[in-house]
Formats: sequence, C-alpha cells, structure tokens
Amino acid sequence: MTIDLRTQYGRLAAGYDESRGLFDMSDIIHDFYEGFTVERGSLLDLGCGAGEPLSRWFVDRGWTVKGVDYTPEMVNLARTYVPEMDVVAADMRDVSFPPQSFDGIISVYSLFHLSSDDQFMMLERMYRWLDRGGRALFTYATKSYTGHDVFSGFKVFMGEELFYSHRTPAELSQELDRIGFVTESMIDRNIGGEIFLWVTVVKHDNVT
Repeated sequence: MTIDLRTQYGRLAAGYDESRGLFDMSDIIHDFYEGFTVERGSLLDLGCGAGEPLSRWFVDRGWTVKGVDYTPEMVNLARTYVPEMDVVAADMRDVSFPPQSFDGIISVYSLFHLSSDDQFMMLERMYRWLDRGGRALFTYATKSYTGHDVFSGFKVFMGEELFYSHRTPAELSQELDRIGFVTESMIDRNIGGEIFLWVTVVKHDNVT
C-alpha cells in the first residue's frame, strides 16, 4: 500500500490560507503551555505543517522551536509564517535527536497518519527526546472519527483521501504506560467539525 501523504498535503497547502481559521485551538494551546515550569524552553513540532498556531504560540513566548515536516509546500509555509522556527524537511520517522533534547513535543493532526506500529515507535522516541519533566501533546484518531474501534485505512479530508490508523484508547493508554509516560489528560474534542482524542502526557522528572 502506498501512502502518498506528501503529495496530498502539498495540494492541501494551496488552500491553507482559506482554511486556517476553521480550527480554533487557543484554549488547548493555553492549557498545554500553562503546564510547563520552564519559562523559555525548547519545543519540537512533529508534522509542523505551516507552524500555526502551535509553534507560533511558543515562538512568541521566547521558546526555541524546531519543526519537522516532509511536505515541501508545508515547509515553505512554515518558513513564511514562523521564520524564527528551525524547520527540518524530513519524515518524522527519519529524524533523530539526542536524549532529553526538548522540554516539550507536539504532534497535532499528524501522528495518526502513520501506521499504529509507527505511532508507538514515535511515542517511544518522543519519550526519549523529552527532558525530565517534559510534556507532550498529540492528537489520536478514534471511533468518533473513523467509525471503527480499530482502523487502518483512508478517510476523505478537504477533498483528499488520507491514510489514518488507530487502536482503541485503552490500548493507547496501555502503551503510554509501558513507555513510561504519565497521562495527564485524554479528551475528545470537536474542532472544526472533527472529533479527535487530544492527549497530554508527562515524562516524570525523577526518571533516570
């Protein structure tokens, strides 16, 4: 099976300006940001897209932000909208960082486009890349979006047939526990007419 997300998101990038106001995440971003104890930390945005509004929020508050996206058109948008962000043009599965490199990691509307096995692999890497006490925020697809308890297939988004994959929230929770994360919240949110599970996890500050 070929998953050509790069081409599909390249086409979606063309209509980004028209659709950017449909997804109001201000309350979510504020709550996530308020949970940090560091004043100006480092953030990794996996699947950063155009860098708005999440990376923009952190940059505006003095954080150092690194974005990763493999769609050239989205990378160009990110460099336009958030020029202060260091953008890496790559598949998130192909990047590597030293352990404890970031205070925060986000992967919003991106992680669920990977296979379930790759999602859990990335969550393990996110845990390793987070500093002690670090926090991560990501979106996860569920039955509310796909209509199935477990799913691996295609859904239409803004005229594009995109690949999605997920297991049950219970399986996700078990995997997060196994990795070592403490789950702070798992909340179904309807944003722009789409219901996804928004997950915030923390890496204990006493891990070795």
